[in-house]
Amino acid sequence: MRGGEKVLEQFSLLFPGSTIYTLVADVSRLSAQIAAHPIRSSWLQRIPGSARQYKKMLPLFPAAVSALRVSEGPRLLLSSDASVIKGIYSPPDIPHVCYCHSPPRYLWELQGDYMKSAETAGMIGRLAFRSVIPYVRRFDQRAAGRVTEFIANSAFVQERIKRCYQRDSVVIHPPVDIESFDWQRDPEDFYLIVSQLVPYKRIDLAVEAFTRMGRRLVVIGEGPELDNLRKIAGPSVRFLGSQPFSVLKEHYERCRAFVFPGIEDFGITPLEAQAAGKPVIALGKGGALETVIDGSTGLFFPDQTVDSLCEAVLRSDGTSFDPRVMRAQAERFSPTAFRQKISDFLAAKFPDIFRA
Repeated sequence: MRGGEKVLEQFSLLFPGSTIYTLVADVSRLSAQIAAHPIRSSWLQRIPGSARQYKKMLPLFPAAVSALRVSEGPRLLLSSDASVIKGIYSPPDIPHVCYCHSPPRYLWELQGDYMKSAETAGMIGRLAFRSVIPYVRRFDQRAAGRVTEFIANSAFVQERIKRCYQRDSVVIHPPVDIESFDWQRDPEDFYLIVSQLVPYKRIDLAVEAFTRMGRRLVVIGEGPELDNLRKIAGPSVRFLGSQPFSVLKEHYERCRAFVFPGIEDFGITPLEAQAAGKPVIALGKGGALETVIDGSTGLFFPDQTVDSLCEAVLRSDGTSFDPRVMRAQAERFSPTAFRQKISDFLAAKFPDIFRA
């Protein structure tokens, strides 16, 4: 239940009983709200282990998506997309609204980082990845051309949609479950990262910085970078792996500050930290610029370097943060506000379907 699934959960509340189409699904890891819907997976679902290893099946994505068919009867197709599900077939008279988390990074900008990950490990994997990228990118470009309306999850993504697809979009920021967090707990002497451990997240910067400073850093998450990160970590850095929400909540509420060293399209975790009344130390680029207020709900560091991050951490020692201000910032991104904005957008664009 990461950012994309949390958006899907809000869509499922807006449209109870609607059918969900997806490449693969592991129902045991979904919320009850999503799992209550009819779920139709592609033929990738029949491949053993596909629900956990689907990223290794990138060459099959276009064929699998193309084989999915939205049946006659629905009046709207609403997709939550960070890959190529926007290419799903639907009758031409059904409008398709795509909520775009990002044009796929591995197709358009971050092939180098993706090449380093476990999904393309080994010479054969890298050669296969290089050979299939142009094909999958063409599929993604054609799919974007068939979308009726785009919604971007941030201004940062809005610019990327324009650059990659030559399409306009409106920005509706994704939801944050603010009510799950207690913002009045006193901080303790540790810093926190909650992230998938993949190269582009740049968790290595934080591990090196906090090792150098000898300050306590807790890292929650799993991914192919874990072994490499452990090798460069000193005794002040702890890795907890994947954890249930109860553990995440506890650490958000007790940490001294949340650390966000990567360039993200949006980034829900900094808002979860602010919902818990804790400041964010973030790289001053990407989606963080839309969620963190420098000097008020967190601090930005300008360069994606260990030195720049260390300087920001030291600067935070002398900065006073008001938990009420951080909580108020997070409340702007509540699930209720998200659903209302989506409803208003659909009603304005498709008045024949969504009458007041």
